[in-house]
Amino acid sequence: MSPILFIEQVLNGLQSGIMLFLMAAGLTLIFGVMGLINLAHGSLYMVGAFAAAAVAGWTGSFVLALAGALAAAAAAGAVIELLVIRRLYDRDHLDQVLATFALILIFSESTRWLFGSFPLYLDVPAALSGPVRLPGGILYPAYRLLIIAVGLVVAAGLFALIARTRIGIQIRAGEADREMIGALGVDISKLYTLVFALGAALAGLAGALVGAIQSVQVGMGEPVLILAFVVIVIGGIGSIKGALVGALLVGLTDTLGSVLLPIFFSSFLEQSSATAVGSALSSMSIYILMAGVLLFKPTGLFGEA
Repeated sequence: MSPILFIEQVLNGLQSGIMLFLMAAGLTLIFGVMGLINLAHGSLYMVGAFAAAAVAGWTGSFVLALAGALAAAAAAGAVIELLVIRRLYDRDHLDQVLATFALILIFSESTRWLFGSFPLYLDVPAALSGPVRLPGGILYPAYRLLIIAVGLVVAAGLFALIARTRIGIQIRAGEADREMIGALGVDISKLYTLVFALGAALAGLAGALVGAIQSVQVGMGEPVLILAFVVIVIGGIGSIKGALVGALLVGLTDTLGSVLLPIFFSSFLEQSSATAVGSALSSMSIYILMAGVLLFKPTGLFGEA
């Protein structure tokens, strides 16, 4: 493999990892603060993608499409927290899983009823449709670089929110002892709604950004949700830093594995066999990574017991 191709694949892995971070950050916030297993988080990713495609189709503006995705996903998150999730905090995890799985079905059928069963497409803005020349003569799509930049800015904003604001203090305190902050006068119900809406908005943003490089379709959030759960297990439940590090590890492992493993096996297998074996192992590589991390750090890289 040439150095240029390797660097391109590293950038692809970073872009994939950043998208997973946007999903996993909201998921780990919700689980860390509320103790809630939310299987419907992938549906909020789908809501953001469909909202962005719809707004872009109506207005022709990609910026308005992103704003619409954030607003739609946050609103959907706030509504389901108020109507459904609020009743699940004191229930066991099985009830949470069943209720949020039901929400997946509701969101999927509602989206199919509103938009139909055929995929929608969100165009990359014309200004970002071409490549950017990086040092070393590498040409890389400008839009994918934008995704990486947006993800890093969001990560920095989340770290600042959690570490340096009053809301962040309340979120961290709610994660540690929700009864105590309630006794100190913090409206825990409003805090939970805010956290859930924030997590939903992050998922919606991820869906909107990905919608421009793949088709927008019903059920698109569930495969990403599985990877997001892998990310928070690797990084540590409740840790934003862990979500970022875990997402980058998963993105790089998946992307580089899909390229390097077939090349490795091609040295002693036929091309077709090497491709098949390499693809199979690359699909397993992120779960092997997760098992390896848990073997040495059962709480994840940055999790607490």
